Amino acid sequence: MKIREIEPIVLTSKEKGSATWASTMIIVRIITENGAVGYGEAVPTLRVISVYNAIKQVAKGYIGKEVEEVEKNYHEWYKQDFYLARSFESTTAVSAIDIASWDIIGKELGAPIYKLLGGKVRNRVPVYANGWYQDCVTPEDFAEKAKEIVKTGYKALKFDPFGPYYDWIDERGLREAEERVRAVREAVGNNVDILIEHHGRFNANSAIMIAKRLEKYNPGFMEEPVHHEDIIGLRKYRANTHLRIALGERLLSEKEAAFYVEEGLVNILQPDLTNIGGVTVGKSVIKIAEANDVEVAFHNAFGSIQNAVEIQLSAVTQNLYLLENFYDWFPQWKRDLVYNETPVEGGHVKVPDKPGIGVSINEKIIEQLRAEPIPLDVIEEPVWVVKGTWKNYGV
Repeated sequence: MKIREIEPIVLTSKEKGSATWASTMIIVRIITENGAVGYGEAVPTLRVISVYNAIKQVAKGYIGKEVEEVEKNYHEWYKQDFYLARSFESTTAVSAIDIASWDIIGKELGAPIYKLLGGKVRNRVPVYANGWYQDCVTPEDFAEKAKEIVKTGYKALKFDPFGPYYDWIDERGLREAEERVRAVREAVGNNVDILIEHHGRFNANSAIMIAKRLEKYNPGFMEEPVHHEDIIGLRKYRANTHLRIALGERLLSEKEAAFYVEEGLVNILQPDLTNIGGVTVGKSVIKIAEANDVEVAFHNAFGSIQNAVEIQLSAVTQNLYLLENFYDWFPQWKRDLVYNETPVEGGHVKVPDKPGIGVSINEKIIEQLRAEPIPLDVIEEPVWVVKGTWKNYGV
């Protein structure tokens, strides 16, 4: 089936979630010449306008192509776009189009994506909680909410305990971070994984000091402990700590993922299907990780279409650690967009069996919340943090 139309659509609402950068969704709708429809999702962050426009440009390379030829179509765009591996806007546009293509292929064949990739290895995907700690500042705030999360069945939760520190951290910051982490560990006990989010914002010396202070609390992993591009710093961190490193949400290609894996710089790889190349590249990255004894925990922070397709890929990933989950902290409209077909129950999500990405899309929600792309406001608290946490406490 040839692709007739590729449409980027921005969705937003007054109802926001726990993360500012995920309060807007950018989805892609593909329509083929025979009327088949598929949906994908791109990454918004602070680049809503540029991503929206990038989808329009990348679409020029896909319209008229056979929707089933995902490998050929990806590599044709790779050939055309000289800077694909260096352009977040281009890679997220390609990823959204690829996901929508797989959605159509699944519907054409009457099968969910997991069946097209060899079949599932699990019926339920284990997830970890993120987004749960909005407005948490004091250790008591974190402990109280952590207890609530564990009562719902989650066996792992992730959080950023570093407040407003960026690049470096001093003794006060180390003390506050440790107090928050200790409070969570004491609140949830030793049978729940606590996962430490650094948001890739520290230099190596500061990250190493953090590791030394927090290792006693047995974190499941330390996510992006240094700035993403700081390979030298990451090697220094690896040489001076024994904690497990998780990273990958900012990787833009199969080759980039392979570098981190083969250099031994990551224990838990976190590819994001909405910017690494969709299902087509994502399935290859999974195998690279598996062949090198690296576990996979897909980055999954934006929207319900991303969540749906990453459940599908998690179902076929033998080396899965956990899937990130913001679903319970999405604004309601994001859950309504997929008719709430991927609820979390007991810290797991049942793998949907509907064709394509596994869920139905509520077209009425799309028409109700469709908006023009506009720039997000830039304020002191960055859009990538869970809201209300960019603060110190005490004197």
